[in-house]
Amino acid sequence: MKMPNLTRALFVPATAVALSLAACSSPTENDASTKTADGSSRAVVDTLPPAIKPAGEPTRGGDGTPIELATLGEADLAGARLSGELGCSFAADAAAPPLLVAKGDVATQDPARGIVKVGDAIASIAATGGYDAMADGTNFFADGLQLRIALTGAAQGSGESPPRPATLTLNRADGARRVFAGLWQCGP
Repeated sequence: MKMPNLTRALFVPATAVALSLAACSSPTENDASTKTADGSSRAVVDTLPPAIKPAGEPTRGGDGTPIELATLGEADLAGARLSGELGCSFAADAAAPPLLVAKGDVATQDPARGIVKVGDAIASIAATGGYDAMADGTNFFADGLQLRIALTGAAQGSGESPPRPATLTLNRADGARRVFAGLWQCGP
């Protein structure tokens, strides 16, 4: 069968990409079981929460170690004992657990306080200006870290506190930087 040049030009790269992706997958990614040393099968149980894949750029600069943010769980939030009238959170998408949570009071210059989990460690963060300064994006600071929330689009949906597309840029004291894309949501 003779294909027109344009069709052939699109077909060959698409086929190569599909074959490359298929060759890269491992059996445990495709199967719900794995073989043991004696040849029997056992179910693969995933006890870890799914990883948040950063959107945007990978870690750049610094000492070469990547910047990894982990999602915050209920125990992390309860342990932080954040106080404030209103809060904000950053998550990869509407269904994902937050990567950053902060609370602050309205109409105050007292700092808003929050937490973020860098690797396995919870870092306490703060931003000047209370809740009012956080709502439209802000800079948070911690020992050796600066986190900048920048809004990138209009609110998605309606209601009292719809999420807004945003980026979270994490700068580490050694010069490393990583940008995460997600949603910034503020309110009660």
